[in-house]
Amino acid sequence: MKNKLNYRSIAVGLGILCGLGLTSCDDYLDKAPLGELTSENFFKDELQATQAVNAIYAHLRSFNVHVFSYIGITDIASDDADKGSVPGDAGFLQDINDFTFDANNTAVNGIWSGYFQGIFRANQVITNVPEIDMDEDLKTRLIGEARFLRGYFYFFLVRTYGDLPLIDRPLNPDEYTQSRVSKEQIYQFIEEDFEFAAANLPEKSEYPASELGRATAGGAKAYLAKVHLFQNEYQEAFDLAQEVITSGEYALYPDYEAIFRREGEHSSESIFEVSTVALEAGGGGSQFNEVQGIRGNPNNGWGFNGPSDDLMAAYEENDPRLRATIINDGDTLPSGEVVTADQNMAGNARFSKKAWLPERPPSGFGNSGANIRLFRYADLLLIAAEAANEIGNSSQALDYVNMVRERARQGNEDVLPDLTMTDQAELRDAIYHERRVELAMEQHRYFDLVRQGRAQEVFAELGITWTPDKHEVYPIPQSEIDISGGSITQNPGY
Repeated sequence: MKNKLNYRSIAVGLGILCGLGLTSCDDYLDKAPLGELTSENFFKDELQATQAVNAIYAHLRSFNVHVFSYIGITDIASDDADKGSVPGDAGFLQDINDFTFDANNTAVNGIWSGYFQGIFRANQVITNVPEIDMDEDLKTRLIGEARFLRGYFYFFLVRTYGDLPLIDRPLNPDEYTQSRVSKEQIYQFIEEDFEFAAANLPEKSEYPASELGRATAGGAKAYLAKVHLFQNEYQEAFDLAQEVITSGEYALYPDYEAIFRREGEHSSESIFEVSTVALEAGGGGSQFNEVQGIRGNPNNGWGFNGPSDDLMAAYEENDPRLRATIINDGDTLPSGEVVTADQNMAGNARFSKKAWLPERPPSGFGNSGANIRLFRYADLLLIAAEAANEIGNSSQALDYVNMVRERARQGNEDVLPDLTMTDQAELRDAIYHERRVELAMEQHRYFDLVRQGRAQEVFAELGITWTPDKHEVYPIPQSEIDISGGSITQNPGY
């Protein structure tokens, strides 16, 4: 049985927030008229506080947060994946693939809209819940969850756009025009949110099974470690990663491929993932799997985000993670079906096996009940390994990276031997490589290339022009600049 957040409560909470005018939710308004609820008379009791927090979680499943634009600016932009699908379909993603996009690109606009909507929902909770007369422990936890999620939204945005408007509360109409502040200020704000969450949330083991998927103290510390890594603050990243590792809350899941199947959801390896559920009536699922699904036979998706030739070549000989990550045309699936890709697909048709579903959800693949993995324990071990190497602790770095390789062997001692180099530069490259093959097609690679300072070199080898002092970030959507009347400025080079 899948242990999920209470999705009936999420749906009700989302409907109420839509009724408050917090977002566009016509489907919910059609199904559930909400009477006279307004922003003035909501947030009155414990139930409404919980519903409002659940509505933030529900937003993680939305199209502009973890679906089409998301895979575009992460995987498709990287050397791990090509646009996929057929030529001409979703040309804006080909522009992302080729670095020919501009400030009107659909993916660039979608991410901005989706993630700031999430911040808006979080701010409603952070501002209003403290005033509710309710159980104080639950109140603190709910505020901690909202701050964790706000930190998550801002962390993705700052890596995408750099300097940003800093919105820490619901705005009055005369405050809607906001200027950008420096990315350093945004990072400080993110750290404060995750620090609050780390101090006020339960550990994963302290939640009942029915609440798995909620933000945790360990998750907040893990994200803080990654936030510091992205600022080249290696000692801080190492110390925080160590706290989570020694907590005993997480462990590598024995079966690598099973992490991405039903049995791997909320497993020992899960630090944070988006919970979904395929309801008969819909409304609890996601299109994350559908947009990446096989296009052809069995026909269960749109065929975007195809693993690249370069990724195929990156795996060491007989690395079991290759077959657990990539579906090739002609492969036999675990379901027994033989893949026949749409003949109109360009290049070598491939699909992400990590996004493959063995069953068709009720109401179609857009209602997929497969969770979206955002942060795995293996990622944290590799953060710890990288940070340890950068602070001169090669022994600890080798321990952590070799833990990841040992699990990847799946018991075959003839493959993926332990790393032994201690030269800092050689070990750094080895850890970078391990991050790539361990986390392939999980939406990490592009941001990693940028922070590592290797993007120009990597893309030049692929014949793609990646321009320094421009492509480190994406353009601010032109529509946002226009609406702001010049208060929001454009990133250099766009």
